[in-house]
Amino acid sequence: MTTFTAPLRDIRFVLDEVANLGAVSALPGFEDSTGELVDSILGEAGRIAEDVLAPLNRTGDRQGARWSEGRVTTPDGWGDAWKTLIDGGWNGLAFEPEWGGMGLPNTLNVAVGELWHAANMAFGLCPLLTQGAVNALRQFGSDALKAVYLPPMVSGVWTGTMNLTEPQAGSDLAAIRTRAVPMEDGSHRLFGQKIFITYGDHDLTDNIIHLVLARLPDAPEGVKGISLFLVPKRLVNPDGSLGARNDVSCVSLEHKLGIHGSPTAVLAFGEQGGAQGWLVGEPNKGLAQMFVMMNHARQSVGLQGLAIAERAYQQARAYARDRVQGVPAGWQGTSRAAIIHHPDVRRTLMGMKARIEAMRALVYSTAAAHDRRHRHPDAKTRAEAAALEELLTPVTKGWCTETGQDIASLGIQIHGGMGYIEETGAAQHLRDARITTIYEGTTAIQANDLVNRKLLRDGGAALSAYTAEVARNADAMTASDNLHLQTLGRGLADACRSLNDMARWILKQGQHPDLTAGAAGPFLDAFGLVAGGHGLGIGARAALRRLQAGETDDGFLSAKLATAAFYAHHILCRVAAHRVTVIDGTQAIMDVDVDQL
Repeated sequence: MTTFTAPLRDIRFVLDEVANLGAVSALPGFEDSTGELVDSILGEAGRIAEDVLAPLNRTGDRQGARWSEGRVTTPDGWGDAWKTLIDGGWNGLAFEPEWGGMGLPNTLNVAVGELWHAANMAFGLCPLLTQGAVNALRQFGSDALKAVYLPPMVSGVWTGTMNLTEPQAGSDLAAIRTRAVPMEDGSHRLFGQKIFITYGDHDLTDNIIHLVLARLPDAPEGVKGISLFLVPKRLVNPDGSLGARNDVSCVSLEHKLGIHGSPTAVLAFGEQGGAQGWLVGEPNKGLAQMFVMMNHARQSVGLQGLAIAERAYQQARAYARDRVQGVPAGWQGTSRAAIIHHPDVRRTLMGMKARIEAMRALVYSTAAAHDRRHRHPDAKTRAEAAALEELLTPVTKGWCTETGQDIASLGIQIHGGMGYIEETGAAQHLRDARITTIYEGTTAIQANDLVNRKLLRDGGAALSAYTAEVARNADAMTASDNLHLQTLGRGLADACRSLNDMARWILKQGQHPDLTAGAAGPFLDAFGLVAGGHGLGIGARAALRRLQAGETDDGFLSAKLATAAFYAHHILCRVAAHRVTVIDGTQAIMDVDVDQL
């Protein structure tokens, strides 16, 4: 199993040239995020990822989180690793200084998060969920709750969880049965069971803050009767010290395909009189409030797709450079060579590399839109950024996780038979990646969200604004003197037209939800391919400008141009096939009766 090397050069390139971190850093409140500080943060984050987290990835997979008599133990070394993050203030990177954070851009925090997840995805889930819980509490919590819980959660001294799923309520949250009974002191007592709770119990911190969806006694039926509650593992005394254990317990851990080091808990609330909790926000608005945390999680899981792909690619590339086997086609001479010289291996590695760079561009651009949405002084710009972030979130989650899973599978393929052997470590990446297309909303849920809430709801306005920007980028590349840019420009223009054709067809089917749902999956994949090509194009144009300005090239910048052309010929061309599937083939889904399946 190879070591992990933080891809800092490409991360910094995408931050600067695609996500435009310079403009983000100029937003009000971000003035301290200078180039020197960004370099320092990325460098130290890369060191921690390489030297602290990555060596524990295999340990976590082999040992797993363990449950015994109601107590959960994390793998060896994880407690020290968590302390490293706390001591460095890493969990609070993007939170306000008033709560103990650094007040730096979300865009930079996402880049750091990529390093955590690539080094050790199971470990990276803990800060992911904690940061999401902080976001929900910041926005909806009372001043009293924020004063008590935000500082230790921002610092990472306490962690946070998201409690939605129940045995009978997976994606159908209307079926939630957990009850919340009001008490005279203003608190509530919660009764029920939650499953699939990531880091629902562990030994990394002394307290865990659960955000729980539950029903009040007089709540309406369905999703309009769900409220959000804060339920700590241990109660907090008036002076801020920890008090008695709350009535919430971990009754078991799930035995999973991957991310073994992450404890996935079954939590029981109220088995001994009721778990004490406090209402967060307004009654019966819990689902909308939880979606602040959910949208953060969806973008973060898309980031996981990118990160696990990077890790799998690095390992596959290293193996291909070392493994000597056969004489490559067209090879001069008869000596055997490393398999990286075989054309099909090169094609596979290029497909992995191109899509990773496309995903990085998409994920970081979505993060930058989030920063503009919340920090830009101009209201119109904030509104445009909000529309863009909301449009790209299901694409980021859906496309990046499906792509990451595919790249992890190709990593095994590059290894040949050795990839199927656990000791090489290639299989772990695929096992870990497999959950990303499922949790925080399956790919189908993301696709339906994209079609129903993002396309149909506004009549395609947000999509039209985005594809107009993509078309301008394509035109600029087509007009270039560089052949690689011309290739991507023409391919992106064609793909953008196909995406718009699909969108128009879906809009016309608004009265046929079975057809729009049937078209949603291929439409999301096509959108991701276009968005990835758009980001690659922005980066390739920047690379050409640098070369024309006389910047010395060691192959990094010229590779950006060659990768752009490869993406057009081998990947972006798939959008045309999706157009046929959506427009001509969606009805075929309904032409076979379910009894014939």
